[in-house]
Amino acid sequence: MITTWGSISPEVFDAIGIAGFALYVLNYGLLTLQRDWSARVSYFAINWMAASFVLIGLTSSFNLASAMIQIFWIVISTVGIVIRMRRRRQPRFESMRNRGFTPT
Repeated sequence: MITTWGSISPEVFDAIGIAGFALYVLNYGLLTLQRDWSARVSYFAINWMAASFVLIGLTSSFNLASAMIQIFWIVISTVGIVIRMRRRRQPRFESMRNRGFTPT
């Protein structure tokens, strides 16, 4: 059975948006309680999911300013994920050199 977007009730979109809100709150709580949380890929992945869920939730009652904020969070979270994934693949020696350490 194929369902079109128009046949989904607005309450489902509201629930998805509320789930996005919950992810934002969860992520902020983790950021507050853990010093290095923002250095992890998972921090940006949760922000990306939260923004995506809120953006989906906006389809039932659209707000341009809110949609623009969510799009910004999706883009900046994607950039954060890419940067951190590249750092993981970088050899340890190169990573240390970029921070000012030189081998002896």
